[in-house]
Amino acid sequence: MLTPKLIEYLFAAASIQRWNDYPRMVELVELDKQAHKFIIAYFLAKAEEDDVNLLHLIEAGLFEFFRRVVVTDIRPDVFHKALEKKTKEINQWVLEKLYDALQPIENGAFYSRFEAYLTTPSMYKRERFILKAASYLSTRWEFSIVYQTSQFLSDIDRVKEAVEEEIEDYYELIGVRKIALAKKLSHLVDLSGRLRFQKRWAQTPRVPETSVLGHMLVVAILGYFYSIKINACPKRLEHNFFCALFHDLPEALTRDIISPVKYSVSGLDDIISEYEMQQIEDAILPYIPVGLREEFLYLLGMHAEGKDEFSNRIFDGHAQVVDTLEGYNEDRFCAIDGKALKNCDRLGAFVEATLSISHGVKSKELLHGKEYIKEKLREKGKSGEVDFYKLACEIEAYLSV
Repeated sequence: MLTPKLIEYLFAAASIQRWNDYPRMVELVELDKQAHKFIIAYFLAKAEEDDVNLLHLIEAGLFEFFRRVVVTDIRPDVFHKALEKKTKEINQWVLEKLYDALQPIENGAFYSRFEAYLTTPSMYKRERFILKAASYLSTRWEFSIVYQTSQFLSDIDRVKEAVEEEIEDYYELIGVRKIALAKKLSHLVDLSGRLRFQKRWAQTPRVPETSVLGHMLVVAILGYFYSIKINACPKRLEHNFFCALFHDLPEALTRDIISPVKYSVSGLDDIISEYEMQQIEDAILPYIPVGLREEFLYLLGMHAEGKDEFSNRIFDGHAQVVDTLEGYNEDRFCAIDGKALKNCDRLGAFVEATLSISHGVKSKELLHGKEYIKEKLREKGKSGEVDFYKLACEIEAYLSV
């Protein structure tokens, strides 16, 4: 499905500090910024009157993310300047660094598309522009945090002016204009951004720390590569990615409640699920554009039987939960592999624990949690031709070296 080396690259982004030459009241890391960028890009794309190819948006976003992880030591403004004069050399270096991690995926086809994207500026041109706007808006949101603790610096108002002026470059996008005017979309930007403040495994020290926001992107990326592995149709791949990307969004309102707490008290999980549904209705749905609400509720796992973001489901006039998606691999069904995405969620948590333990930062909670998740993957980790338990074992062996 994907390589342990690529997993290592994904989580490296959780250690890449942003705005590290300014005082910050909270840690700002690249993984969170990329997750926020993807969320904003989704809403910008959906706000456009003509259809945007979301599959191209996803791929272009992943390609940009992977390149950014490799060039982590170059400050963003310096990086963009360097690209103007050394594009070919920088891209060649990125391709060489990522070859071993990406070449085995999809028998080399994914790497070939990555290479084409880096060397062909016209590829996914519209989607690139939307992602650039989303990246700017995410950076702008971060800067609003940095500015609070940096007002004593002599150059901070000059930086603020430059950040604010850049928004004009993206005014052709309807969503950008709405966010600039503090319309409903700006509330969604704030709500999703707040998930970077909620730390995963909050009850135990861990390296690197990851937020709920960053975790959502990791699960989405795992869902993307799972979809490629099973030859999912474009709509199924698209819905798997965005279902995973938004799967913990309600936790911006309820906080991250770890699984042992959810399931140790009989009936508690049902109460939490019921409260989440009410919060979605009251505090999220009013800010979703009317024409997007039905699709967005489907992504969040809302259906006639209740809410379950990790149920296998299709949309055929209305959301339907199904046991298997066999026979539904066509765009018209908008299928979501909820059970497989649950395994992506488990695998993400497993890597979080395993990676910290490999760094020598461990606790009883981490050790127990890792073994608990590994056992769950052994019991339920087979999704079609993808064996998540086997992948977990490969990652564990790779990180223990």
